[in-house]
Amino acid sequence: MFMENEMTNNTFNLNEKVAFVTGGNRGLGLGMAEGLANAGANIVIAARDEKKNADAIEKISANGGLAIGVRCDVADPVSVKSAFAQVVKQLGRVDIVVNNSGTSCRFRPEDTPDEEWDRVMDVNLKGPFMVAREAYPYFLASGGGKLINIASMMSIFGGEYDTAYAPSKGGIVQFTKVCAIAWAKDNIQVNSILPGWLYTDLTQSYLKKFPDQEKLIRERTPAGRWGEPGDLAGPVVFLASSASDFVTGASLIVDGGYSIK
Repeated sequence: MFMENEMTNNTFNLNEKVAFVTGGNRGLGLGMAEGLANAGANIVIAARDEKKNADAIEKISANGGLAIGVRCDVADPVSVKSAFAQVVKQLGRVDIVVNNSGTSCRFRPEDTPDEEWDRVMDVNLKGPFMVAREAYPYFLASGGGKLINIASMMSIFGGEYDTAYAPSKGGIVQFTKVCAIAWAKDNIQVNSILPGWLYTDLTQSYLKKFPDQEKLIRERTPAGRWGEPGDLAGPVVFLASSASDFVTGASLIVDGGYSIK
Protein backbone atom coordinates (compact mmCIF):
# COMPACT_ATOMS: atom_id res chain seq x y z
CA MET A 1 0.00 0.00 0.00
CA PHE A 2 2.83 2.37 0.83
CA MET A 3 4.41 1.81 -2.56
CA GLU A 4 1.11 2.51 -4.35
CA ASN A 5 0.63 5.77 -2.45
CA GLU A 6 4.21 6.76 -3.12
CA MET A 7 3.78 6.10 -6.84
CA THR A 8 0.55 8.13 -6.95
CA ASN A 9 2.16 11.04 -5.14
CA ASN A 10 5.17 11.01 -7.48
CA THR A 11 2.95 10.80 -10.55
CA PHE A 12 1.23 14.07 -9.73
CA ASN A 13 4.26 15.73 -8.15
CA LEU A 14 5.32 18.91 -9.95
CA ASN A 15 8.30 19.78 -7.74
CA GLU A 16 10.98 21.80 -9.58
CA LYS A 17 8.70 22.28 -12.59
CA VAL A 18 8.12 25.81 -13.88
CA ALA A 19 4.57 26.60 -14.95
CA PHE A 20 3.90 29.66 -17.12
CA VAL A 21 0.22 30.69 -16.76
CA THR A 22 -1.11 33.44 -19.00
CA GLY A 23 -3.91 35.47 -17.47
CA GLY A 24 -2.99 33.82 -14.19
CA ASN A 25 -3.71 36.79 -11.95
CA ARG A 26 -7.45 36.24 -11.47
CA GLY A 27 -10.40 33.96 -12.14
CA LEU A 28 -9.77 30.63 -13.81
CA GLY A 29 -6.11 31.42 -14.35
CA LEU A 30 -5.47 32.07 -10.68
CA GLY A 31 -7.43 28.96 -9.69
CA MET A 32 -5.22 26.85 -11.95
CA ALA A 33 -2.03 28.60 -10.84
CA GLU A 34 -2.89 27.84 -7.22
CA GLY A 35 -3.57 24.20 -8.06
CA LEU A 36 -0.21 23.87 -9.83
CA ALA A 37 1.56 25.57 -6.92
CA ASN A 38 -0.08 23.19 -4.44
CA ALA A 39 1.33 20.30 -6.52
CA GLY A 40 4.83 21.76 -6.14
CA ALA A 41 5.32 23.80 -9.32
CA ASN A 42 7.05 27.16 -9.40
CA ILE A 43 4.53 29.57 -10.89
CA VAL A 44 4.90 32.35 -13.43
CA ILE A 45 1.95 34.75 -13.49
CA ALA A 46 2.06 36.16 -17.02
CA ALA A 47 -0.47 38.94 -17.55
CA ARG A 48 -0.70 42.62 -18.43
CA ASP A 49 -1.86 44.09 -15.10
CA GLU A 50 1.21 44.19 -12.85
CA LYS A 51 -0.79 45.16 -9.76
CA LYS A 52 -3.03 42.11 -10.14
CA ASN A 53 0.05 40.02 -10.86
CA ALA A 54 1.52 41.14 -7.53
CA ASP A 55 -1.74 40.31 -5.71
CA ALA A 56 -1.78 36.80 -7.21
CA ILE A 57 1.87 36.24 -6.28
CA GLU A 58 1.14 37.32 -2.71
CA LYS A 59 -1.76 34.89 -2.49
CA ILE A 60 0.27 31.94 -3.81
CA SER A 61 3.24 32.82 -1.62
CA ALA A 62 1.04 33.02 1.48
CA ASN A 63 0.18 29.36 0.92
CA GLY A 64 3.83 28.34 0.67
CA GLY A 65 4.23 28.44 -3.11
CA LEU A 66 6.93 30.11 -5.17
CA ALA A 67 5.66 32.56 -7.78
CA ILE A 68 7.01 35.36 -9.91
CA GLY A 69 5.24 37.76 -12.24
CA VAL A 70 6.05 38.97 -15.73
CA ARG A 71 4.13 41.47 -17.78
CA CYS A 72 2.83 39.68 -20.86
CA ASP A 73 0.44 40.82 -23.56
CA VAL A 74 -0.30 37.63 -25.50
CA ALA A 75 -1.42 39.63 -28.54
CA ASP A 76 2.04 41.21 -28.83
CA PRO A 77 4.84 38.90 -30.06
CA VAL A 78 7.54 41.18 -28.62
CA SER A 79 5.89 41.05 -25.20
CA VAL A 80 5.57 37.25 -25.38
CA LYS A 81 9.22 36.80 -26.31
CA SER A 82 10.34 39.16 -23.55
CA ALA A 83 8.21 37.38 -20.95
CA PHE A 84 9.75 33.99 -21.69
CA ALA A 85 13.26 35.45 -21.70
CA GLN A 86 12.68 36.94 -18.24
CA VAL A 87 11.35 33.66 -16.89
CA VAL A 88 14.27 31.61 -18.15
CA LYS A 89 16.70 34.20 -16.79
CA GLN A 90 15.10 33.99 -13.32
CA LEU A 91 14.02 30.35 -13.08
CA GLY A 92 16.16 28.66 -15.69
CA ARG A 93 13.48 26.69 -17.56
CA VAL A 94 9.85 26.34 -18.65
CA ASP A 95 8.13 22.95 -18.32
CA ILE A 96 4.41 23.75 -18.34
CA VAL A 97 2.44 26.41 -20.21
CA VAL A 98 -1.21 27.16 -19.57
CA ASN A 99 -2.70 29.28 -22.35
CA ASN A 100 -5.49 30.87 -20.36
CA SER A 101 -5.66 34.54 -21.40
CA GLY A 102 -8.90 35.37 -23.13
CA THR A 103 -11.43 38.03 -23.94
CA SER A 104 -14.90 38.25 -25.43
CA CYS A 105 -17.44 40.50 -27.07
CA ARG A 106 -21.16 40.02 -27.52
CA PHE A 107 -22.52 40.84 -30.97
CA ARG A 108 -24.75 39.10 -33.46
CA PRO A 109 -22.96 38.25 -36.73
CA GLU A 110 -24.50 41.11 -38.67
CA ASP A 111 -23.53 43.61 -35.97
CA THR A 112 -19.96 42.51 -35.22
CA PRO A 113 -17.44 45.31 -35.90
CA ASP A 114 -14.22 44.32 -37.67
CA GLU A 115 -12.12 45.65 -34.82
CA GLU A 116 -13.97 43.52 -32.25
CA TRP A 117 -13.55 40.37 -34.33
CA ASP A 118 -9.83 41.12 -34.71
CA ARG A 119 -9.38 41.90 -31.01
CA VAL A 120 -10.96 38.63 -29.88
CA MET A 121 -9.04 36.57 -32.43
CA ASP A 122 -5.75 38.25 -31.52
CA VAL A 123 -6.10 37.41 -27.83
CA ASN A 124 -7.96 34.09 -27.94
CA LEU A 125 -6.39 32.36 -30.94
CA LYS A 126 -3.33 34.18 -32.23
CA GLY A 127 -2.12 34.78 -28.68
CA PRO A 128 -2.03 31.08 -27.70
CA PHE A 129 -0.31 30.32 -31.01
CA MET A 130 2.45 32.86 -30.30
CA VAL A 131 2.86 31.66 -26.70
CA ALA A 132 3.08 28.02 -27.81
CA ARG A 133 5.57 28.86 -30.55
CA GLU A 134 7.76 30.73 -28.11
CA ALA A 135 7.53 27.93 -25.52
CA TYR A 136 8.58 25.18 -27.92
CA PRO A 137 12.39 25.61 -27.77
CA TYR A 138 12.25 25.85 -23.98
CA PHE A 139 10.28 22.61 -23.84
CA LEU A 140 12.94 21.01 -26.01
CA ALA A 141 15.65 22.26 -23.67
CA SER A 142 13.81 20.65 -20.73
CA GLY A 143 13.46 17.32 -22.52
CA GLY A 144 9.70 17.70 -22.99
CA GLY A 145 6.79 19.77 -21.83
CA LYS A 146 3.10 20.20 -21.21
CA LEU A 147 1.00 22.70 -23.15
CA ILE A 148 -2.53 23.18 -21.84
CA ASN A 149 -4.86 25.39 -23.87
CA ILE A 150 -8.00 26.74 -22.24
CA ALA A 151 -10.90 26.47 -24.65
CA SER A 152 -14.59 26.81 -23.73
CA MET A 153 -18.03 25.25 -23.97
CA MET A 154 -18.33 27.58 -26.96
CA SER A 155 -15.78 25.36 -28.68
CA ILE A 156 -18.64 22.91 -29.20
CA PHE A 157 -21.78 25.06 -28.82
CA GLY A 158 -23.00 28.03 -30.79
CA GLY A 159 -24.50 31.28 -29.56
CA GLU A 160 -26.07 34.09 -31.51
CA TYR A 161 -24.01 36.70 -29.62
CA ASP A 162 -20.74 34.71 -29.68
CA THR A 163 -19.80 35.55 -33.27
CA ALA A 164 -16.09 36.02 -32.57
CA TYR A 165 -15.71 34.18 -29.26
CA ALA A 166 -17.07 30.79 -30.36
CA PRO A 167 -14.90 30.51 -33.51
CA SER A 168 -11.83 31.61 -31.53
CA LYS A 169 -12.38 28.88 -28.94
CA GLY A 170 -13.27 26.29 -31.57
CA GLY A 171 -9.96 27.15 -33.19
CA ILE A 172 -8.16 26.46 -29.92
CA VAL A 173 -9.34 22.84 -29.97
CA GLN A 174 -8.05 22.40 -33.54
CA PHE A 175 -4.79 24.18 -32.74
CA THR A 176 -4.34 21.80 -29.80
CA LYS A 177 -4.64 18.81 -32.12
CA VAL A 178 -2.13 20.26 -34.58
CA CYS A 179 0.48 20.87 -31.87
CA ALA A 180 -0.17 17.47 -30.29
CA ILE A 181 0.65 15.72 -33.55
CA ALA A 182 3.59 17.95 -34.45
CA TRP A 183 5.32 17.78 -31.07
CA ALA A 184 4.58 14.24 -29.86
CA LYS A 185 8.02 13.08 -31.02
CA ASP A 186 9.55 15.72 -28.75
CA ASN A 187 7.85 14.37 -25.60
CA ILE A 188 5.52 17.37 -25.52
CA GLN A 189 1.89 16.65 -24.64
CA VAL A 190 -0.69 19.19 -25.78
CA ASN A 191 -4.26 19.14 -24.48
CA SER A 192 -7.16 21.52 -23.96
CA ILE A 193 -9.61 22.09 -21.14
CA LEU A 194 -13.18 23.15 -21.91
CA PRO A 195 -14.58 24.84 -18.80
CA GLY A 196 -18.32 25.04 -18.39
CA TRP A 197 -20.19 27.69 -16.45
CA LEU A 198 -17.84 28.82 -13.69
CA TYR A 199 -18.04 31.97 -11.63
CA THR A 200 -15.53 34.48 -13.06
CA ASP A 201 -15.45 38.20 -13.78
CA LEU A 202 -16.66 37.47 -17.33
CA THR A 203 -19.62 35.34 -16.24
CA GLN A 204 -20.52 37.79 -13.48
CA SER A 205 -20.69 40.51 -16.11
CA TYR A 206 -22.88 38.22 -18.23
CA LEU A 207 -25.23 37.57 -15.30
CA LYS A 208 -25.66 41.28 -14.67
CA LYS A 209 -27.15 41.53 -18.16
CA PHE A 210 -29.06 38.23 -18.00
CA PRO A 211 -29.79 37.54 -14.31
CA ASP A 212 -32.30 34.77 -15.07
CA GLN A 213 -29.50 32.65 -16.55
CA GLU A 214 -27.94 31.87 -13.16
CA LYS A 215 -30.84 29.67 -12.11
CA LEU A 216 -31.42 28.21 -15.58
CA ILE A 217 -27.80 27.13 -15.94
CA ARG A 218 -27.67 25.69 -12.43
CA GLU A 219 -30.84 23.67 -13.05
CA ARG A 220 -29.52 22.29 -16.35
CA THR A 221 -26.19 21.26 -14.79
CA PRO A 222 -26.42 17.69 -13.39
CA ALA A 223 -23.97 18.59 -10.61
CA GLY A 224 -26.57 21.10 -9.42
CA ARG A 225 -24.26 24.08 -9.14
CA TRP A 226 -22.04 26.51 -10.97
CA GLY A 227 -18.33 25.77 -10.98
CA GLU A 228 -15.60 27.67 -9.16
CA PRO A 229 -12.09 28.46 -10.46
CA GLY A 230 -10.73 25.83 -8.06
CA ASP A 231 -12.64 23.16 -9.97
CA LEU A 232 -9.99 23.43 -12.69
CA ALA A 233 -7.10 22.77 -10.28
CA GLY A 234 -7.32 18.97 -10.44
CA PRO A 235 -7.70 18.74 -14.23
CA VAL A 236 -4.81 21.13 -14.90
CA VAL A 237 -2.51 19.29 -12.46
CA PHE A 238 -3.36 16.01 -14.20
CA LEU A 239 -2.55 17.43 -17.63
CA ALA A 240 0.63 19.09 -16.31
CA SER A 241 1.96 15.96 -14.59
CA SER A 242 3.48 12.67 -15.69
CA ALA A 243 0.06 11.08 -15.07
CA SER A 244 -0.92 12.35 -18.54
CA ASP A 245 2.21 11.36 -20.46
CA PHE A 246 0.15 9.20 -22.85
CA VAL A 247 -2.62 11.78 -23.22
CA THR A 248 -2.26 14.26 -26.05
CA GLY A 249 -4.63 16.08 -28.38
CA ALA A 250 -7.50 15.58 -25.93
CA SER A 251 -10.25 18.01 -24.99
CA LEU A 252 -11.18 17.64 -21.32
CA ILE A 253 -14.65 18.99 -20.53
CA VAL A 254 -15.06 20.34 -17.00
CA ASP A 255 -18.66 21.45 -16.72
CA GLY A 256 -20.50 19.43 -14.08
CA GLY A 257 -22.28 17.57 -16.88
CA TYR A 258 -23.83 20.66 -18.51
CA SER A 259 -22.88 19.64 -22.05
CA ILE A 260 -24.32 16.12 -21.87
CA LYS A 261 -27.81 17.09 -20.74
